[in-house]
Formats: sequence, C-alpha cells, structure tokens
Amino acid sequence: MSELGSIDNPVKFKDQDYDALLQKCLKTAALFSDTVFAANQSSLGIPVDPDPKKGVKWLRPKEITSNAVFVEGTMGTTDICQGQLGNCWLLAALSCLTMHPQLFVKVVPSGQSLSESYAGIFRFRFWQYGEWVEVVVDDRLPVREGRLLFSYSRTTNEFWSALVEKAYAKLIGSYGSLKGGIISEGMEDFTGGIAYSLPVSSRPPRMLWRAITAALARSSLLSCFIHAASVKEIGTVTSEGLVKGHAYAITDTDKVQRVSEEVLLLRLRNPWGFVEYCGPWSDKCKDWDVIDNAQKARLALAKVEDGEFWIGIEDFCRLFNTVEMCSVNPDSMSGEAGDDTATPSWTLSSHQGTWVPMCSAGGSRRYPRSFWKNPQFQMVLSEKDVDDYDYGEDEDKKKKCTVLVELLQKYRRQKDQVNFLYIAFHIYKLQDKPGSLDQQFFSNNSPVARSGKYRSIRSVWRKVHLEPGSYVLLASTYRPNLQGEFFLRVYTKTGNIQGFQDFPCTNNYSVMVMSKPVLPEDQFRVQKWFDEKAGSDDRVNAVQFMNLVNSVLEKDYELPLETCRQLIFGEDTGGRGRLSRAQAEKLLTSLRNLQSIFFQFDEDSSGTMSPFELSLALNAAGVECDNVVVQLLWERFGAGEQYLPFNGFVSCVARLQVFPLIFENLESKGAKKSKY
Repeated sequence: MSELGSIDNPVKFKDQDYDALLQKCLKTAALFSDTVFAANQSSLGIPVDPDPKKGVKWLRPKEITSNAVFVEGTMGTTDICQGQLGNCWLLAALSCLTMHPQLFVKVVPSGQSLSESYAGIFRFRFWQYGEWVEVVVDDRLPVREGRLLFSYSRTTNEFWSALVEKAYAKLIGSYGSLKGGIISEGMEDFTGGIAYSLPVSSRPPRMLWRAITAALARSSLLSCFIHAASVKEIGTVTSEGLVKGHAYAITDTDKVQRVSEEVLLLRLRNPWGFVEYCGPWSDKCKDWDVIDNAQKARLALAKVEDGEFWIGIEDFCRLFNTVEMCSVNPDSMSGEAGDDTATPSWTLSSHQGTWVPMCSAGGSRRYPRSFWKNPQFQMVLSEKDVDDYDYGEDEDKKKKCTVLVELLQKYRRQKDQVNFLYIAFHIYKLQDKPGSLDQQFFSNNSPVARSGKYRSIRSVWRKVHLEPGSYVLLASTYRPNLQGEFFLRVYTKTGNIQGFQDFPCTNNYSVMVMSKPVLPEDQFRVQKWFDEKAGSDDRVNAVQFMNLVNSVLEKDYELPLETCRQLIFGEDTGGRGRLSRAQAEKLLTSLRNLQSIFFQFDEDSSGTMSPFELSLALNAAGVECDNVVVQLLWERFGAGEQYLPFNGFVSCVARLQVFPLIFENLESKGAKKSKY
C-alpha cells in the first residue's frame, strides 16, 4: 500500500471512510447524511438573514432540479460561478485546475455520479501541509429562494463545483471561513505545489507572455489580479470592466495574425461568471472583425457573458499588477520553456512544528533575548549545482547549492475567522560543529538568507543559492509569545546530502549541580534532624525531608510535598522511598545551588521564571536540551501558566536527571532479554 498521506492513500478526514460509508448506504438503501458537517447554521458560518423568506434550506441536487447531474459533458472553466460568498480566490484556483485533467482528477476522483451507485455521498481530496486528505460530504446544498446560495455552474443542472466547495468548507470549518483569501492558498491545496507572485512589471510584455505560456504548458496554475488601493476599492469595476482586488484565472494563451501584426493574447476568467473586460480583444470588440474565421474557431471565441474573455498582453500589463503561479515541480518555477520529460531533480525535506508562547515563540530579531528560542533546523548542503557566474559574481566562480524554502502557518482559517500571523524565516551559516545555538550566536551573526519582510499570509517562500556547508534555519513570528503551528518544506537538488532536523537534546545531565561540597552548617543541620526525626532504619520519608528542606530555603521558595517526592524518586533508595543522611545532604546542597541559579535568571525578581529564562537556567544547571524538551517540561510542570515558580524549576531538573537512569535500566533489561 502507498504511504499514508499520498494521493493514492490519503488521510481520511475525521476518520470517515468513503468506501465503507458508500457500501453501508447502498446496502440499507438510505442516502448519506453527514453528521460531521451537518446541514445547519454552524456549517454555514454566516449571519442568519432576519427575513424569514430568505431562510436557507438544504436540498439535494435532484430536489433542486429533476435532471441533476454531477458533470454535464466535460468539466471546464465556465462550470464555476461565484455565489453569495467572497471566495473568488478559491473558485479562480478551481477554474485554473479544470485546465489540467491530470491534476483535476486528484482533487475530484473519477467515477462519481448522481445516478449510478448513487447514495448521496461524494469525496474530494485536498493537499494539507505535506499530505493529501480525503474529505467526504453528503450532497445536501444550501439553497435560498430556490437558488444555490454559494458556488453554482452556468449549466444549471450540474453540481460538481458546488460539492467541491462544500468539501473544502468542511475541511476548513464552515462556508463562512472561505471569505477573503489569496488565490495561492487554493492553488497549493489543489496541487501540493508551491505558489508564488510575479509582479507584472518585472518583465516586458512579450517576455511575460512567453513565461505564462511556458508555465501553462508545465501544468502550472495561474491567476492575476488588480491591486485595490483601499478596502473601499475592493470589488469596484473599472471603466474597462475589470474588478479591483478580485482574482481572475489565467486559462490559456494564444496569438492571432492581424494583417502583418502578430498579437499575443491571454484568456482570463472572472469567477463571478459575468462582468467581463470590455477593452481591445474582448468578446464583442471590433478587433475580431479583421481576424479570419479559422483563427476565431481555433480560439473558440464565444461572444457570450460567461465571465471568460481574451485580452492583449500589452493591455494586460497596463491594467493588471500581479500574476500568481503555482508549480508542482520547482523546475517549473522559472517560467521558461524546458524539457518536460526530464527526471525531477529535487529532493524534499519537511517538518511540522509549533510556536509555543513563552517557550518556542521567540519573535523576530527585534527581540534578541528570545529570538534564538524559535524552532531551529539544521541543513547540510554538499552538492554544488549553480555557478556563481550565472548570478553576476564573476570574480568568484565557486559553485553553489540551490535551495527552495517555504514556511506555511497552519489552521489560521477556522470557522468564521481568518487570523494569519506575520511570519518569516532566516538562514544562518554554521562555522563550528552543529548544535543548538544560543543568544550569543544570533547576536553576533547575520543571516545569509531570509524570506523577506514578515508577512501576514499563509506562506512565505524564497529560492536561494548557498555555498556548501552547514546551516541553521529559524522559523518565527514577528512578535513573540504567539501560539501557532507551521509546516516547513525545503527542496534541494537531488544528490545534495541534506540533513534536516531539530537539534537533539543531549543527555549530559547536570553533574555540576550535584558536585559542590556540603556546607558545614547544612551537614550539622542534617545530622541533628536525622538524630531527632529518623526512623529505626536511620532514614527520613518525604514529609520529613520536606520539613528539613523548608527550614533551610527562603520562605517564598519552599517546596511542596510532591516536589520532594520527585527528588527522592531520583535517588537510589532500594525501593523504600526514604533518604539516607548522605542522600539528604547531597540533595540539600543541590537545592541551594538551584536556588542560586534561579535567583540569577529570575531577572525581574518576580519569584518566577519564563520558559526563555528556564532554558538558560537549565543550561547553568548542567542540563542542555532543545526547544522540544523545554516545551514538554513546561506543559508538564507549568500547568498552563505563563510563569514557573521555584518548585517547578526543581521538578524540571529532577525529571531530566531521572530520564537517563530510566533509559539505562530499560536498555539493560532489553539486553538481558535478548540473550535468552
């Protein structure tokens, strides 16, 4: 079986198995009703209309029209029209997808019908942060006043596009959560590719046309839009019939011969299904009168209001600002023609990560005391594939390694809210042996590459050329202590030996804490305490040890019984859970040392410690561990609080000291068992 999360073995969203549900429905002759994404207001995610006449009903296709079909003929760009939801970004991406059958069938599996083996259940697949997810939906669709409320087809009895929209809404949380977005989100989720922006002004018109043509030939998805100068401008129609701040799909390129002039054209589509461009080369423009019928037939020129139109490349460059491209293969991102039969030359490494407030959410470089706490990932590059000469560095003709990095933040479009954090990544060159890097390293070194300014969008990416060597990549939010999850993927040229991992935790646990000599006054206190309190075995229990410790420590730093039990657990008591005199002396000395360290790193004298301070304090105590371990410790001993008291710090150290002993014991037992 294919790997879980691949297109052939997608993850089942909410554990709903399409085949099992379909067979159950067919066997019982009952139409599927989805309880996960129910036909109710919660799934709509939009305000209720106060007018009772505009109430929403959930109807199946054949309840809307008797001759309903999943697909009428073939799927095409004009099948998709935007309803009463501001999700042109998603529908424009879907329009682009219909131009590439081999990509389309990944999202819309074949063999689905409203007649044959019909049970009111359908399935669709979307890429989500490194894996393909299969979403199952029933075919009950929201209807208002007899019309589909959201996406619909120009062919009124066709319903595939409305069902794709419903499945994506279920994946995200609700229809309302689809409002407003960047088309690159939809493009990536329909293909698993990397989306990027190309300013129209970056290339001369004819060169831009060639780049778009080559990208379409390589099955890239393309769209474009006109920038809106303000929120009020979004949705306004220009004198040329174009909508500002609105996503248009680029569905084709072609050229026509007008007398002795060759005219380069682009075909665009407005997801609304109406409101078309009315300038040169538009549907009803007289420019077409001088073009022979053979050329018009080849372009399938249709003078109907369907949202699709042709536009000359010069006018396109004058009127539009940005082209969005999404390429499945990084080789396609050049936008130039190439050998499509060539074997893919990239290796992908990926990582799922989190930003945890007060722990691994260190913020930007403006916060040097915490920036270094952001998740760190190592890259080792060795295979040279790009000559510096190609990039204008003719004085140094050393070859470099091509690296493409994309950072995506996860689950920020949920229910009826969209809340993207400002994110970026930085890459640093490592000079010494790789390891978890501290504040001093990042204060003394500048990044060799970065994604650019922090941006409040789902993903940021950058293609860079680095010299062979070891690097560390940091993923961060602009402000510290913001909760979030992310997905990081790095493409390198095949043949490059690339390690890609979070720095590991070492197990050289704090010999230093235990190594200081016992103070004479502590030794006297312990001896006296044992003489008065110890049992017949000359040992003290956890309660007696707690009273001893708290008679020495300052009042605000006394330890509770549970912490004392944790300290005893780390000692070899022969299973009795009681301390000897020597053990009590050693622990008391260690606690004095830990209290001294706690004072040192409690910089605001609050009597508590943040996770950023915790990591430094653990290092001072002889414990080196990565962000993952600190995060786990905080979740265990921080109890959901933002600050840790002294007894929590002691518990962290005690727990880390016990881990190596447990592992050694387990390994020892495992070795013994393996002999027999």
